[in-house]
Amino acid sequence: MRLTKDTVDHAAARRPGYDRARVTPGIVHLGVGNFHRAHQAVFVDDCLASDGTWGIRGVSMRRPDMRDALAPQDGLYTLAVKDGASTEARIIGSILDVLVATEGVEPVLAALTDPATRIVSLTVTEKGYCRDPATGDLDPENAGIKADLARPGRPATVPGLLVEALRRRRRAGVAPFTVLSCDNLPSNGKTLGRIVGQYAALADGALSEWIAGHVAFPSSMVDRIVPATSDADRAEVEALIGLEDAWPVVTEPFTQWVIEDMFPAGRPDLAAAGAELVTDVEPFERMKLRMLNGAHSTLAYFGQLLGHETVADAMADDALARLIARVMDEAAATLDLPASDLARYGTALRTRFRNPALKHRTAQIALDGSQKIPQRLLGTIADAHAAGKPWDGLASGVAAWIAFLQQGPVDDPMAGRFSALAARHADPVHHANAVLGLREVFGTLSDADWFTSRMRSLVQTMADAGPRAVLPQ
Repeated sequence: MRLTKDTVDHAAARRPGYDRARVTPGIVHLGVGNFHRAHQAVFVDDCLASDGTWGIRGVSMRRPDMRDALAPQDGLYTLAVKDGASTEARIIGSILDVLVATEGVEPVLAALTDPATRIVSLTVTEKGYCRDPATGDLDPENAGIKADLARPGRPATVPGLLVEALRRRRRAGVAPFTVLSCDNLPSNGKTLGRIVGQYAALADGALSEWIAGHVAFPSSMVDRIVPATSDADRAEVEALIGLEDAWPVVTEPFTQWVIEDMFPAGRPDLAAAGAELVTDVEPFERMKLRMLNGAHSTLAYFGQLLGHETVADAMADDALARLIARVMDEAAATLDLPASDLARYGTALRTRFRNPALKHRTAQIALDGSQKIPQRLLGTIADAHAAGKPWDGLASGVAAWIAFLQQGPVDDPMAGRFSALAARHADPVHHANAVLGLREVFGTLSDADWFTSRMRSLVQTMADAGPRAVLPQ
C-alpha cells in the first residue's frame, strides 16, 4: 500500500496530530527539497494543531520530481530520524500540494497573490538569488534576470517571481507577504531584500520604493543535516512503517532554527515548536556558516580527493578529523560569541558528523563550490589574517577545492569556466594561479600575496605528495 490520506492510519509511525482536512494554506515555499521537508515543514507541522491556517503550498522551481512523488500521497511523506542504529519515523502533513514553476507560472503567481498567503519562504540555494558573486548584488547580466525583465508577466527566476507577485498584490490592494529566506547566506533576509529591491528598481522604480517601505525580509539561520534519499532509505522506511513512500526524507535528531522576529502579516507559533525568535540572527548564522558549513565543505573536498563517500566515512579518517577540529577552532576564533558556547557547538558538530546512520555524501556537499567557498571559508580566512590568528586549516579546505576542480567536470554555476581552466593548465600550480585569479570568487584575495602564495604552496604539496601531506599528523 502507498502512503496516502486514506492509508496513513495504517502507518507504524507517529501521525499528524490534527485534522488535516481542516488545514488551509498560509505559506508558499519556493524550493521544495529534502532540506525544507526535514526542517521548516516539520516546525510548521508542529504548529498546525493549534492553528490550522498555516499549511504549506510548495513550489518546485525546476523539476516535477517532488510533485510527482508527493501528489499520489496527498502531500504526505515520512520523516526518518536516524541516530546510530535507531530510526524514528514520523508522517508529516504540512505540505498540502506542490506546484511546478516550469510547467506554468500562473498557478504559482495565483498562490503567491492569494490573500491567505502571508509568508513566502525559500530554500533555493545560493545560485537561486541570481547574485554577482563578487559584489553580492543582483547580477543584471544574468540570463534569467534579463529574460524576466523583458517579460515581467512570465518570470522564471526567484527575484522576478517575487517582484511580479508583489506588484500584483499591490495593484489589487492586498497586503504584502513576509519573505523568509532559509538559505545558507550571511544576513540572508537582508541579502534577499536587497536583491529583490534591485530587481524591482530595474523593473519599476515606484514599486521598488513600495517594497522597501512595506515588505519584511527577516533573516534566519537553519541547521539540520539532511542527506539525499537513497533507494535503501525507501526500502527501510517501507519496512519500518508498513507503507510505500516514494520520497521519504532521512535526517538527524538535531535541528535548529533561529529567526528574526519580524512578521507584520503574522506567523505560526514557531517558538512553541522549538524555533528561537530573536532580534539579531547574525551571530548565530556566522557561527553556523563558519564552523559547520566551512568544516562541511572542507570534509567534502578532501573526502572526494581521498575516496570517502560520506561525511561519517571522512570523519573516521583520523587525520581528516584532526583537520576538521582545527578548521572549527580557527573559525571560532573569528566569532563574537562566548568561547565556552563555541567549544560546545564544535563538539556537538563533530558528534553529528560522525553519525554513521546519515549517509550524507561528500559529492552532494561539494556541489556549487564557487557559491559556497566565499561564504564558508574565504571570509573567515580574511578575518583571521586581519586579526593575526591562525588560518592554515581553513586554507587547506580551499586548496582541496582547487585540486578537486582540476580532477574533472564539476556541478557548479561556473562549471564551464572551471573545465576550461583545467583543460588549459595541466600543471597544478599554474591551474591554481588561474583559479585564484577569478575575482568573482576570491574578490580582493586574488591580489593578496599573503593568501595566494600560501595557496600555491598547499597545492604544490598536495600535487607532489598527495592530499594527506597537508593534513595534521
